[in-house]
Amino acid sequence: MRRRTLLAAGIAGVQVATSPAFAGGRRRVLHVRPGDSVQAAVDAVTGPGWTIVVHPGTYREVLNIRAEKEELTLRGATANPRDAVIVYDNANGTQKPDGSGTYGTAGSATFSSSAAGLTVRDLTLANDWLRAEHPEITGTQAVAAYVTGDRSSFENVHLLAHQDTLFVDTTALDAFDRQYFHRCHIEGDVDFVFGRATAVFEDCRFHTLPRDVDFTPKGMVFAPSTARANPHGILAVRSRITSGAEDGAYKLARPWVPSYETTAWPSLVVRESWTGPGIDPVAPYTDMREQYPWQTMRFREYRNSGPGAVVTVPDNRPQLAAEEAPLHTKAAYLGDWNPRQIP
Repeated sequence: MRRRTLLAAGIAGVQVATSPAFAGGRRRVLHVRPGDSVQAAVDAVTGPGWTIVVHPGTYREVLNIRAEKEELTLRGATANPRDAVIVYDNANGTQKPDGSGTYGTAGSATFSSSAAGLTVRDLTLANDWLRAEHPEITGTQAVAAYVTGDRSSFENVHLLAHQDTLFVDTTALDAFDRQYFHRCHIEGDVDFVFGRATAVFEDCRFHTLPRDVDFTPKGMVFAPSTARANPHGILAVRSRITSGAEDGAYKLARPWVPSYETTAWPSLVVRESWTGPGIDPVAPYTDMREQYPWQTMRFREYRNSGPGAVVTVPDNRPQLAAEEAPLHTKAAYLGDWNPRQIP
């Protein structure tokens, strides 16, 4: 598969500006333009309530938003997420420049954030590492975004990679951090939305990529690893699952029970969503490890449509009962947080 074509940019300074009153004070704004560094703008942020505006261009860098950068807004300057792209190409098995080992899955991320109250809008976050260009590397996970902070909101964001595109994680094993994705486009091939966070996807598009391999399934959309104590895992509502691969080449999900948390009880609900023919309708779920069969996990569907949602073998497509449906909504998962109220 050919690498996506993206324009290169260098690193320079950032421009500071102010705008009208925000939460009783003045909103502080940093502008980033081609030739600037987005990371430099993040590092310049002091205190909550900052906005970083990324102007059209491609920014080839790794971006890390640390926990102390609370209530930060990172947004593109236009309403088109294709205009402002943050991209890099590390993989799990990529050697670090200092010789200390490989990056690992989370460390491969182009974008990572552990900041509470983060808002990301109108941007593309991508990892354009390709397996075909690195046959010597077996750790082929290459994350576009790794998110752990509570109340992390993504609006009109494109998340592009292949394996493990979006890692929805939590700040600690006993934390139930909440994340919300609205009108986002997420694409990949293997387990490309995965993790243990309480993550709600509303009006999103999940797109499976073509993959030049001689086996099926060629990949899976979801791989939740929800903590057993968490009643809420991954929820996709009023979304679309499309495919660039042949019919039936992909599974909807498989459960991920990590070696560091073998008590995990993965949870996934897909409801009122359109599922295209790329998903195997007869057997849409599969196991990651046979000691953790998917049938024992919290996998449910509800009122879905499309050729990939046709129920031909009922035992293979567990459905929510009508009385269970109110327990699996955006409001139920996010509790006292309404991300649409964030300015």
